[in-house]
Amino acid sequence: MADSGRLHTPQEALESLSSGLAPLPPEWVALEAAGDRVLAQTLHAQHDTPPFDNSSMDGYALRASDSGRVLPVSQRIMAGQRAAPLEEGTCARLFTGAPLPEGADSVIMQEEVDVRDGGVFIPAGLEPGNSVRLKGREIRTGETLMSHGLRLNSAALGFLAGQGFDRIPVYRKPRVALLFTGDELKLPGEPLAPGQIYNGNRFMLMDLLPRFGAEIALVEQVPDTLEAMTQALERASHHVDVIVTTGGVSVGDADYVRRALESLGELDLWRLSIRPGKPLALGHINQCRFVGLAGNPVSSFVGAWLFLRPLLGGLQGCDDMKALPEVIARADFTTRTAGRDHYMRVTLTWDSDGYRAHAFEDQDSSILRSCVSANALAVVGAHSQVSPGERIRCLLLAS
Repeated sequence: MADSGRLHTPQEALESLSSGLAPLPPEWVALEAAGDRVLAQTLHAQHDTPPFDNSSMDGYALRASDSGRVLPVSQRIMAGQRAAPLEEGTCARLFTGAPLPEGADSVIMQEEVDVRDGGVFIPAGLEPGNSVRLKGREIRTGETLMSHGLRLNSAALGFLAGQGFDRIPVYRKPRVALLFTGDELKLPGEPLAPGQIYNGNRFMLMDLLPRFGAEIALVEQVPDTLEAMTQALERASHHVDVIVTTGGVSVGDADYVRRALESLGELDLWRLSIRPGKPLALGHINQCRFVGLAGNPVSSFVGAWLFLRPLLGGLQGCDDMKALPEVIARADFTTRTAGRDHYMRVTLTWDSDGYRAHAFEDQDSSILRSCVSANALAVVGAHSQVSPGERIRCLLLAS
């Protein structure tokens, strides 16, 4: 059981999440479905890229030693066509990407020549290799193409396609269950009775977690009873890799999530020395990970970035998701912290002095509006004061 008598640091929470964490089993997927997936094994080049010497522009291919005179055009070569060997004392008209004919060693762009009735005048001084993309310039057969653990972006997909890969091995997406507590929560479009509110966390997390590579397998609104929460956790634990709850992990009489978790599995860590997000709970039910976020929307937002992102990244074998990228920025605000680290929602801009952090005026954990334009979290340590112009550490909100 977790020590509930003290507040834990964010680093302790990350260490708890990483304990025993291993990537999920790999699977093969079609290349068109591999965007943002994480490569499960190192791939090697299947052929040279480019596969043949080719022209980097529209122009004329020739032997550089023939420059400085008029050369007849002996052939015309389009991209995708096979080139015949270049006849002695001639040049070949060719276009970007077209193969260099055997015997040619350079290309001159069309704007630099003088086309005449008897051929093409090539200015003197042309060097071998001019405007030629040599075979294997980008990569050669057998070289490492991409290493395992790489999260595939659009350029990576294009590079893989250029090597002829139509299916690739990636780590399976973590399956996530989202369980929301609070009898006061209603869905947009439903009428609100006195004391009820709309469930913003549901739609925020359903959009955010897939950006971290998750597959949302279950979404459920759970009644505010210990029995209902226990049953919901038990059901979900058989079908997903991670259970995420919002609300119910504080110390109120109706906060049943912690008790339900402890009846089924283990509570590994509870309560953090951060603002917002103090009531974070981490645990597991057999092999299923559990992350209990606070119910306040900003706490859920910040907790998802700080803790769910690295957990989901670890399950996908992606080291780049272990921590958010950092920059140093100059504050344009004043703040004073008490006994907890404060993760302030800020918008970063760039000027001649570097990054500047603009904080939303109301940083209360209920004000989700503070997150709408935020692109970073400014980290202000406990018992600290920040004045305008001071340098502060900012975590970029980059999925």
